[in-house]
Amino acid sequence: MFGLAGLTKSQRLVLGVIVLIIVDLIWVASSELTKYLFKDEHFDKPYFSTYFKTAMFTLYLSGFLFWRPWRNQCRKNGVLQSGEGGSLESEELLTEPIYVPLRYDDKNNSGSEHDDLNDLRDRSVRFNNLMEVRQLTDTYAEEQVIARLSYQAAVRAEELRLRALSKLTIKQVAKMAFMFSILWFFANYSYQIALHDTEVGVVNVLSSTSSLFTLICAAIYPGSSADRFSLSKLVAVLVSISGVVMVSVSDLTFEDHIPAGALWALSSAILYAVYLVGLRRKVDHEDKLDIPLFFGFVGLFTSILLWPGFLILHYSKIETFQWPNGEQVLFIVINGLVGTVLSEFLWLWGCFLTSSLIATSALSLVTPLSMIADVVIKGVSYTWLFYLGSVPVFVAFMAVSCLTHFESWDPVLLLVKKVLHCLCSRRVVPISRMRDVDKEQTESLIGVDAPAE
Repeated sequence: MFGLAGLTKSQRLVLGVIVLIIVDLIWVASSELTKYLFKDEHFDKPYFSTYFKTAMFTLYLSGFLFWRPWRNQCRKNGVLQSGEGGSLESEELLTEPIYVPLRYDDKNNSGSEHDDLNDLRDRSVRFNNLMEVRQLTDTYAEEQVIARLSYQAAVRAEELRLRALSKLTIKQVAKMAFMFSILWFFANYSYQIALHDTEVGVVNVLSSTSSLFTLICAAIYPGSSADRFSLSKLVAVLVSISGVVMVSVSDLTFEDHIPAGALWALSSAILYAVYLVGLRRKVDHEDKLDIPLFFGFVGLFTSILLWPGFLILHYSKIETFQWPNGEQVLFIVINGLVGTVLSEFLWLWGCFLTSSLIATSALSLVTPLSMIADVVIKGVSYTWLFYLGSVPVFVAFMAVSCLTHFESWDPVLLLVKKVLHCLCSRRVVPISRMRDVDKEQTESLIGVDAPAE
């Protein structure tokens, strides 16, 4: 994507981390705008906001008007396939024939009847002296070009060709979008309800557990080697969650009972983890999936399938339908374009560049970043617990990034093994020494008790 196929693994990781940090900054601004819309503008309609912003994904489908590869996929009837025996006839290797004249007679027309007869005779000659020309199809012509390249260039060209052939078609992308559209919508809708019903600090703490659920889901259904479970990743995730708890406690008013929004926040974290791990299991590289096309179909299917939710929520008095005024529509459109359409594209791209665990760990950075924004912009002051808790959140995010880069490195497991080895060796060595002492004493006793010869 964007001509970045030649990047190394380290460069992909650095670029992915930068993209995810940009997404966090966008989400901080988006969350501030959402809170302003709910509280100050008094438009607390989570379903309407989620549905409208998700439907804006259909703007990506306008790419069919401007992006030629999408239109070319629609025009193609299929891929050239071999017969049952694996051999292709020569007719299938060549294009349709093109007839080229062998010679041309350039004569000036004088306007006389004699010249007209000569001209007709010359045309018949040109028509009867045609040469049939056929060319190799694009697929086999490309193979012939690769065969004439140097070894390194041929290997690189073959990798690019195979990657292009493995790219999902429009039909396959649409099927995948249909599978994940409902899951993605309810993950976002659950988060919106949690913000509406519960304090932001509680929502942020529970949303940060998405990285823990991602680690568990990736251990059960690994999508790539970067998502492999390790003890070090588990410790880093727990450190990140503890940091989020410390940050949120500094600005948290505890309630006597468990709020209903907490369950929505927890369900949102689980759905996000399942969505991301499931998508990474289906697509292991960003070149296989056209991300704008995927989200375009997500918006289309969501718009078609979930509009009855307005009727259900309206008549059940859960969320009465109300059309927003002009200012509210402006805020929703801006938040949808930047906070949903752009940010979700960048977030999924950053996930493909790094791993699903790093992408969900980036969610934990939203809490300290939003509170830092309050300190800088609004002049809000927090206790020392906020600054103390921000450190493990950022450290854990960088630790997960390093552990993803060095896939087989598990320092916590090595430390545990070394500690166990030290403890076991200390217990075994004295026993062996006691056995040696007993053996020496036994030999000495045998020597004393033995009869003299």
